[in-house]
Amino acid sequence: MKSHSHEVLIDSGELRDSGFPIFTAMPWGTHLCLFYETPDDLVETHVAFFEAGLKANEFCFWAVSAPLDVKSAKAALQRSIPDIGRYLESGQIELIPALEWYLPASTFELKRVIQGWDEKLRSGLARGFVGMRACGDSFWIATNHWQEFYKYERDLNRSIEGKKMIILCMYALSKSRSGDLFDVARAHHCSLARRNGEWEFLESPELKHAKREIKKLNGALDVLSSKAFPGHENLTPRERAVLAQIVRGLSSKEVARILDITPRTVEFHRTNLLRKTNAKSTIDLVRIVLGEQGAE
Repeated sequence: MKSHSHEVLIDSGELRDSGFPIFTAMPWGTHLCLFYETPDDLVETHVAFFEAGLKANEFCFWAVSAPLDVKSAKAALQRSIPDIGRYLESGQIELIPALEWYLPASTFELKRVIQGWDEKLRSGLARGFVGMRACGDSFWIATNHWQEFYKYERDLNRSIEGKKMIILCMYALSKSRSGDLFDVARAHHCSLARRNGEWEFLESPELKHAKREIKKLNGALDVLSSKAFPGHENLTPRERAVLAQIVRGLSSKEVARILDITPRTVEFHRTNLLRKTNAKSTIDLVRIVLGEQGAE
Protein backbone atom coordinates (compact mmCIF):
# COMPACT_ATOMS: atom_id res chain seq x y z
CA MET A 1 0.00 0.00 0.00
CA LYS A 2 1.61 3.22 -1.11
CA SER A 3 1.36 6.59 0.61
CA HIS A 4 0.47 9.67 -1.38
CA SER A 5 0.47 13.25 -0.14
CA HIS A 6 -2.88 15.05 -0.15
CA GLU A 7 -3.91 18.58 0.71
CA VAL A 8 -7.42 19.76 1.46
CA LEU A 9 -8.45 21.86 -1.50
CA ILE A 10 -10.96 23.98 0.37
CA ASP A 11 -10.90 27.75 0.50
CA SER A 12 -11.14 27.93 4.26
CA GLY A 13 -8.31 30.30 4.96
CA GLU A 14 -5.29 29.27 6.98
CA LEU A 15 -4.07 25.70 6.55
CA ARG A 16 -2.66 23.69 9.44
CA ASP A 17 0.00 20.97 9.41
CA SER A 18 -1.71 17.62 10.01
CA GLY A 19 1.49 15.83 10.99
CA PHE A 20 0.64 13.06 8.51
CA PRO A 21 2.70 12.40 5.36
CA ILE A 22 -0.41 11.39 3.40
CA PHE A 23 -2.54 14.41 4.30
CA THR A 24 -0.18 17.30 4.67
CA ALA A 25 -2.45 20.27 5.31
CA MET A 26 -5.98 20.94 6.47
CA PRO A 27 -8.06 24.02 7.24
CA TRP A 28 -9.62 24.93 10.54
CA GLY A 29 -13.00 23.27 10.92
CA THR A 30 -11.82 19.89 9.62
CA HIS A 31 -13.41 16.77 11.07
CA LEU A 32 -11.50 13.68 9.99
CA CYS A 33 -11.31 10.04 10.96
CA LEU A 34 -8.58 7.44 10.80
CA PHE A 35 -9.02 3.68 10.75
CA TYR A 36 -6.08 1.95 12.42
CA GLU A 37 -5.00 -1.68 12.59
CA THR A 38 -2.32 -2.08 15.28
CA PRO A 39 -1.62 -0.43 18.66
CA ASP A 40 1.54 1.04 17.12
CA ASP A 41 -0.56 2.62 14.37
CA LEU A 42 -2.77 4.16 17.05
CA VAL A 43 0.12 5.56 19.11
CA GLU A 44 2.19 6.85 16.20
CA THR A 45 -0.81 8.63 14.69
CA HIS A 46 -1.59 10.44 17.93
CA VAL A 47 2.03 11.43 18.42
CA ALA A 48 2.36 12.87 14.90
CA PHE A 49 -0.98 14.69 15.13
CA PHE A 50 -0.28 16.33 18.48
CA GLU A 51 3.38 17.10 17.82
CA ALA A 52 2.38 19.17 14.78
CA GLY A 53 -0.22 21.02 16.84
CA LEU A 54 2.11 21.75 19.75
CA LYS A 55 4.75 23.17 17.42
CA ALA A 56 2.12 25.42 15.86
CA ASN A 57 1.02 26.83 19.23
CA GLU A 58 -2.32 25.02 19.23
CA PHE A 59 -4.09 23.76 22.31
CA CYS A 60 -4.23 19.95 22.15
CA PHE A 61 -6.80 17.69 23.81
CA TRP A 62 -6.76 13.88 23.87
CA ALA A 63 -9.72 11.80 25.05
CA VAL A 64 -7.86 8.54 25.72
CA SER A 65 -9.45 5.10 25.51
CA ALA A 66 -8.37 1.45 25.35
CA PRO A 67 -5.95 -0.04 24.54
CA LEU A 68 -4.32 3.04 26.09
CA ASP A 69 -4.96 4.85 29.35
CA VAL A 70 -3.82 8.34 30.31
CA LYS A 71 -0.60 7.06 31.88
CA SER A 72 0.47 5.01 28.84
CA ALA A 73 -0.58 7.80 26.48
CA LYS A 74 1.63 10.27 28.31
CA ALA A 75 4.48 7.76 28.21
CA ALA A 76 4.08 7.44 24.44
CA LEU A 77 4.25 11.22 24.05
CA GLN A 78 7.30 11.41 26.30
CA ARG A 79 9.16 8.84 24.18
CA SER A 80 8.63 10.78 20.97
CA ILE A 81 8.16 14.51 21.61
CA PRO A 82 10.99 16.62 23.03
CA ASP A 83 9.95 18.85 25.93
CA ILE A 84 6.56 17.17 26.27
CA GLY A 85 6.87 17.74 30.01
CA ARG A 86 6.89 21.50 29.40
CA TYR A 87 3.79 21.28 27.23
CA LEU A 88 1.98 19.19 29.85
CA GLU A 89 2.98 21.51 32.67
CA SER A 90 1.87 24.61 30.79
CA GLY A 91 -1.47 23.03 29.96
CA GLN A 92 -0.97 23.26 26.20
CA ILE A 93 -1.87 19.57 25.96
CA GLU A 94 -4.49 17.89 28.13
CA LEU A 95 -5.28 14.18 28.40
CA ILE A 96 -8.48 12.81 29.91
CA PRO A 97 -10.11 9.34 29.94
CA ALA A 98 -12.58 9.06 27.06
CA LEU A 99 -15.30 7.65 29.33
CA GLU A 100 -14.99 10.70 31.56
CA TRP A 101 -15.28 13.03 28.58
CA TYR A 102 -18.06 11.33 26.63
CA LEU A 103 -19.98 9.28 29.20
CA PRO A 104 -19.98 10.83 32.66
CA ALA A 105 -22.39 8.81 34.79
CA SER A 106 -22.69 6.41 31.80
CA THR A 107 -24.88 8.94 29.97
CA PHE A 108 -24.15 10.30 26.51
CA GLU A 109 -25.54 13.76 25.76
CA LEU A 110 -24.81 15.02 22.27
CA LYS A 111 -25.24 18.72 23.05
CA ARG A 112 -23.13 18.50 26.21
CA VAL A 113 -20.18 16.95 24.34
CA ILE A 114 -20.33 19.50 21.50
CA GLN A 115 -20.59 22.34 24.01
CA GLY A 116 -17.58 20.83 25.77
CA TRP A 117 -15.48 21.18 22.61
CA ASP A 118 -16.55 24.81 22.30
CA GLU A 119 -15.60 25.49 25.91
CA LYS A 120 -12.19 23.90 25.44
CA LEU A 121 -11.63 26.04 22.35
CA ARG A 122 -12.61 29.26 24.14
CA SER A 123 -10.31 28.38 27.03
CA GLY A 124 -7.41 27.67 24.67
CA LEU A 125 -7.87 30.92 22.75
CA ALA A 126 -8.11 32.89 26.01
CA ARG A 127 -4.73 31.46 27.05
CA GLY A 128 -3.08 32.66 23.85
CA PHE A 129 -3.17 29.53 21.69
CA VAL A 130 -4.06 29.98 18.01
CA GLY A 131 -6.70 27.25 17.97
CA MET A 132 -7.37 23.70 19.10
CA ARG A 133 -6.92 20.17 17.83
CA ALA A 134 -8.48 17.21 19.58
CA CYS A 135 -8.59 13.45 19.22
CA GLY A 136 -10.77 10.68 20.55
CA ASP A 137 -10.82 6.92 19.93
CA SER A 138 -14.23 5.50 19.14
CA PHE A 139 -14.94 2.61 21.46
CA TRP A 140 -18.62 3.26 20.68
CA ILE A 141 -19.04 0.62 18.00
CA ALA A 142 -19.11 -2.13 20.63
CA THR A 143 -21.62 -0.31 22.86
CA ASN A 144 -25.33 0.45 22.80
CA HIS A 145 -24.45 4.13 22.32
CA TRP A 146 -23.30 3.64 18.71
CA GLN A 147 -26.35 5.17 17.01
CA GLU A 148 -26.23 8.18 19.32
CA PHE A 149 -22.54 8.62 18.64
CA TYR A 150 -22.99 8.34 14.87
CA LYS A 151 -25.54 11.18 15.02
CA TYR A 152 -23.06 13.16 17.10
CA GLU A 153 -20.35 12.64 14.46
CA ARG A 154 -22.63 14.05 11.76
CA ASP A 155 -23.69 17.02 13.88
CA LEU A 156 -20.08 17.73 14.78
CA ASN A 157 -19.35 18.56 11.12
CA ARG A 158 -21.73 21.49 11.29
CA SER A 159 -20.72 22.48 14.80
CA ILE A 160 -17.02 23.07 14.11
CA GLU A 161 -17.53 24.84 10.78
CA GLY A 162 -15.83 28.22 10.82
CA LYS A 163 -14.13 27.56 14.16
CA LYS A 164 -10.41 27.27 14.87
CA MET A 165 -10.79 23.65 15.72
CA ILE A 166 -9.69 20.34 14.18
CA ILE A 167 -11.02 17.01 15.45
CA LEU A 168 -9.61 13.58 14.64
CA CYS A 169 -11.65 10.46 15.43
CA MET A 170 -9.92 7.08 15.62
CA TYR A 171 -11.59 3.78 14.73
CA ALA A 172 -10.13 0.30 15.22
CA LEU A 173 -10.53 -1.79 12.07
CA SER A 174 -10.75 -4.96 14.15
CA LYS A 175 -13.88 -3.66 15.92
CA SER A 176 -15.58 -2.11 12.90
CA ARG A 177 -18.10 -3.87 10.68
CA SER A 178 -18.18 -3.01 6.99
CA GLY A 179 -21.46 -1.12 7.37
CA ASP A 180 -20.03 0.89 10.26
CA LEU A 181 -16.98 1.83 8.18
CA PHE A 182 -19.21 3.21 5.44
CA ASP A 183 -21.28 5.22 7.93
CA VAL A 184 -18.19 6.59 9.64
CA ALA A 185 -16.56 7.67 6.37
CA ARG A 186 -19.70 9.55 5.35
CA ALA A 187 -19.88 11.34 8.71
CA HIS A 188 -16.45 12.97 8.29
CA HIS A 189 -14.91 15.48 5.92
CA CYS A 190 -12.03 13.13 5.21
CA SER A 191 -11.10 9.54 6.02
CA LEU A 192 -7.63 7.99 6.29
CA ALA A 193 -6.33 4.53 7.12
CA ARG A 194 -3.10 3.39 8.75
CA ARG A 195 -2.34 -0.32 8.55
CA ASN A 196 0.93 -1.70 9.90
CA GLY A 197 2.63 1.65 9.41
CA GLU A 198 1.29 2.27 5.89
CA TRP A 199 -1.03 5.15 5.06
CA GLU A 200 -4.00 5.31 2.69
CA PHE A 201 -6.30 8.16 1.71
CA LEU A 202 -9.92 6.94 1.54
CA GLU A 203 -12.05 8.68 -1.07
CA SER A 204 -15.75 9.11 -0.46
CA PRO A 205 -18.21 7.68 -3.03
CA GLU A 206 -19.11 11.24 -3.96
CA LEU A 207 -15.48 12.14 -4.64
CA LYS A 208 -14.93 9.01 -6.71
CA HIS A 209 -18.05 9.75 -8.77
CA ALA A 210 -16.92 13.34 -9.36
CA LYS A 211 -13.50 12.15 -10.51
CA ARG A 212 -15.09 9.66 -12.92
CA GLU A 213 -17.33 12.37 -14.37
CA ILE A 214 -14.39 14.75 -14.82
CA LYS A 215 -12.34 12.04 -16.50
CA LYS A 216 -15.23 11.16 -18.76
CA LEU A 217 -15.83 14.78 -19.73
CA ASN A 218 -12.13 15.41 -20.32
CA GLY A 219 -12.01 12.35 -22.54
CA ALA A 220 -14.95 13.61 -24.57
CA LEU A 221 -13.40 17.05 -24.92
CA ASP A 222 -10.08 15.50 -25.97
CA VAL A 223 -11.85 13.58 -28.72
CA LEU A 224 -13.66 16.68 -29.95
CA SER A 225 -10.51 18.80 -29.94
CA SER A 226 -8.55 16.17 -31.88
CA LYS A 227 -10.79 16.70 -34.94
CA ALA A 228 -10.32 13.04 -35.85
CA PHE A 229 -13.88 12.00 -36.64
CA PRO A 230 -15.76 12.39 -39.95
CA GLY A 231 -17.73 15.62 -40.32
CA HIS A 232 -15.94 17.48 -37.50
CA GLU A 233 -15.09 20.39 -39.76
CA ASN A 234 -18.78 21.18 -40.33
CA LEU A 235 -19.77 21.48 -36.67
CA THR A 236 -20.57 24.81 -35.03
CA PRO A 237 -19.25 25.67 -31.53
CA ARG A 238 -22.72 25.08 -30.08
CA GLU A 239 -22.99 21.70 -31.79
CA ARG A 240 -19.62 20.72 -30.35
CA ALA A 241 -20.80 21.71 -26.87
CA VAL A 242 -23.93 19.59 -27.26
CA LEU A 243 -21.90 16.71 -28.67
CA ALA A 244 -19.52 16.77 -25.69
CA GLN A 245 -22.47 16.20 -23.37
CA ILE A 246 -23.99 13.51 -25.59
CA VAL A 247 -20.71 11.60 -25.52
CA ARG A 248 -20.93 11.70 -21.73
CA GLY A 249 -24.22 9.82 -22.03
CA LEU A 250 -26.51 12.63 -20.87
CA SER A 251 -30.16 12.92 -21.83
CA SER A 252 -31.58 15.90 -23.73
CA LYS A 253 -33.00 17.33 -20.49
CA GLU A 254 -29.63 17.02 -18.74
CA VAL A 255 -27.80 18.61 -21.68
CA ALA A 256 -30.34 21.44 -21.76
CA ARG A 257 -29.88 22.12 -18.05
CA ILE A 258 -26.08 22.20 -18.31
CA LEU A 259 -25.99 24.43 -21.41
CA ASP A 260 -28.95 26.56 -20.32
CA ILE A 261 -30.98 25.86 -23.44
CA THR A 262 -34.29 24.07 -24.06
CA PRO A 263 -34.54 20.29 -24.63
CA ARG A 264 -36.11 21.10 -28.00
CA THR A 265 -32.99 23.05 -28.99
CA VAL A 266 -30.84 20.10 -27.92
CA GLU A 267 -32.87 17.82 -30.19
CA PHE A 268 -32.43 20.30 -33.04
CA HIS A 269 -28.64 20.16 -32.61
CA ARG A 270 -28.74 16.37 -32.23
CA THR A 271 -30.50 16.07 -35.60
CA ASN A 272 -27.86 18.28 -37.22
CA LEU A 273 -25.07 16.23 -35.63
CA LEU A 274 -26.50 13.01 -37.02
CA ARG A 275 -26.79 14.55 -40.47
CA LYS A 276 -23.31 16.14 -40.53
CA THR A 277 -21.56 12.96 -39.36
CA ASN A 278 -23.74 10.56 -41.38
CA ALA A 279 -24.67 8.77 -38.14
CA LYS A 280 -27.74 6.52 -38.12
CA SER A 281 -28.53 7.10 -34.44
CA THR A 282 -27.17 8.67 -31.27
CA ILE A 283 -25.34 5.42 -30.43
CA ASP A 284 -23.82 5.42 -33.91
CA LEU A 285 -22.86 9.09 -33.42
CA VAL A 286 -20.97 8.30 -30.22
CA ARG A 287 -19.17 5.39 -31.90
CA ILE A 288 -18.12 7.64 -34.77
CA VAL A 289 -16.81 10.34 -32.45
CA LEU A 290 -14.91 7.86 -30.28
CA GLY A 291 -13.55 6.02 -33.30
CA GLU A 292 -15.22 2.75 -32.31
CA GLN A 293 -16.08 0.09 -34.88
CA GLY A 294 -19.33 -1.75 -35.30
CA ALA A 295 -22.88 -0.88 -36.13
CA GLU A 296 -25.90 -0.48 -33.92
